[in-house]
Amino acid sequence: MAGKLSRGFGYARTTALLSSFLREHEVDIVHTNDGQMHATWGLAARLSGARLLWHHRGDPGAFGVNVMAPLLANHIVTVSRYVQPTRPILPVSHKLSVLHSPFDHPTILPDRDDCRREFVRELELPEETRFVGYVGGLIDRKRPVRFVEVIHAFLQRFPDFPLVGLVFGIPSPDLPNPEPEMRARALELGVERRIKTMGFRAPVAPCMSALDALLVPAINEPFGRTLIEAMLLATPVIATRHGGNIEAIVDGVTGFLVEPEKPEAFVDPLARLLMNAGEHRRISSAARENALTKYGTEAHVKGISLLYERIVGREYRSFGVRRTAP
Repeated sequence: MAGKLSRGFGYARTTALLSSFLREHEVDIVHTNDGQMHATWGLAARLSGARLLWHHRGDPGAFGVNVMAPLLANHIVTVSRYVQPTRPILPVSHKLSVLHSPFDHPTILPDRDDCRREFVRELELPEETRFVGYVGGLIDRKRPVRFVEVIHAFLQRFPDFPLVGLVFGIPSPDLPNPEPEMRARALELGVERRIKTMGFRAPVAPCMSALDALLVPAINEPFGRTLIEAMLLATPVIATRHGGNIEAIVDGVTGFLVEPEKPEAFVDPLARLLMNAGEHRRISSAARENALTKYGTEAHVKGISLLYERIVGREYRSFGVRRTAP
């Protein structure tokens, strides 16, 4: 109990200091974009009379976006429709927007054949080897074990195809490590030689460009960055029809969407990409063109700027402190 009281007093003191700081510097907008920032600055912003823009990137059922944001935020912006609050305690539709995250646009695309050959040499594989990949943190939600099962499902249908799955990523220090389960599942399915764990690699562009396709077996993905990064590099994507993936891919046009938790669902679209060069070109070109148009820094900055103008564009009152925007 004493510890809770101490933390409570500490939070109140910090909030008062931050609120005073914001008033002193006549801050009009506080833009928070993760849980710690929301908790630290949210109440202080409103007590100071500043406007609070709450930027949500994660779980649509999170306490913050469903309880604190409806109470405190002047506006809520989410990175996808999927992560909009599911059970807000107050109506938020009047102050809710979707704005996808920005991405750097590669000016020069790596040579795909050169990138593939580099990994062929590194892994001492036959020259004809083709690669598909998993790129991202090794956490259960992203379903790395399902990736192993997709490789197995494909090889069950096409046992002589020289396919190897590359896993780029490392476990989270705060979550269970799925690598032992991945290795055990690969051994159980007899595909241990077809799965290569590559660890963390930077830059990611040569890794993505070595792949014939990026496989995204994840569920509850808010709006996966690797998916868009692959599209910008003209690497086709096959992703689960779940979470923010649905907003990023037009099925059969800019990539493929498949049923989640069904490794066999990846096989047909993967075969189309691996065995039909024209189909690979069609999907990769459409995906890159779409991503270049929709996911630029300029578009994101313009969207955020318009939100800033919207929330300070008129006289407002906040927790008893009156301000008039210039």
